[in-house]
Amino acid sequence: MNVTVLGSGRWGTFLAVYHSRKNNVVLWGREGSKDFENLIKERKNSYLDLPDNLILEPDLGKALEHSDYIVISISAQHLRDFCERLNQYNLHGKTFILCMKGIESETGERLTQIMKSTIKQYINICVWVGPGHVQDFMAGIPNCMVVDSEDKDVVQDVVTNFSSDLIRLYLGDDIIGTEIGAAAKNVIGLAAGMLDGMNLSSLKGALMARGAREVSRLIKAMGGNELSAYGLAHLGDYEATLFSQHSQNRMFGEKFITGQQYEKLAEGVATVKALMKLSEKYNVEMPISNAVYDIIYNNYPPKDALQRLFSRDVKGEFSTNY
Repeated sequence: MNVTVLGSGRWGTFLAVYHSRKNNVVLWGREGSKDFENLIKERKNSYLDLPDNLILEPDLGKALEHSDYIVISISAQHLRDFCERLNQYNLHGKTFILCMKGIESETGERLTQIMKSTIKQYINICVWVGPGHVQDFMAGIPNCMVVDSEDKDVVQDVVTNFSSDLIRLYLGDDIIGTEIGAAAKNVIGLAAGMLDGMNLSSLKGALMARGAREVSRLIKAMGGNELSAYGLAHLGDYEATLFSQHSQNRMFGEKFITGQQYEKLAEGVATVKALMKLSEKYNVEMPISNAVYDIIYNNYPPKDALQRLFSRDVKGEFSTNY
């Protein structure tokens, strides 16, 4: 099969290498991207070497023409503008696989919603999310991920064609829960890093339990299956996001608390804005997400935010309301 990967960052480049094991793969990077320029020059980055059969293509039109399966791995906040650019080309009948996690901060829209409303052609859309770091995969450490879509035939097709002994893919059946859960886990990752920065790492167990609970309530309010919060897209990704030294969201939270700059992309920083919009729209209390938002955007003292969480009225662990 022919596969095109759009996005030459850490994850996009790994996916291109992953797919090139069994398929003909083209990797596209945007003009001016230092990551892509380095790949052209060195055919490697800090994490991996490119195989000889992987083609680097700077022309977006040629990259799209190459394949019927198009993987997108870019910043979630840039997806809408990128889709407008994609509209210039013939995309009819192609299957787009969104290997990215996020919610548009300004609108609260999920990524498949953005793509469905922006692309004015008939295409198939699915998401591919879940735990896993490039460093671990390149070391041969396997993991499990989930594919989801409004179209179950698309899910079956992608899982059948792209599952392997390195990445076991599962069939998702709740696109709302899968997308919200995958995006929201990055916000919980920020909170985990903040706890690490405050030398309160022992609280991360409680964070996992309560974080998944508040996300499950939002998923249910939005019309999804609340159990999705306990699946691969959210809770299943906690180890990779809340504990791993490779986690950029966890690292951002830790650096933020200790007053250090962190330049790498942490999607949770934008996603927490979206969660606040959705929390208000669907009348769902999200105290952990709200605390993260206040610390980052309102300069709220972290210790005061933690005290605020601990001083909330006592509720049953699985009560409907907090």
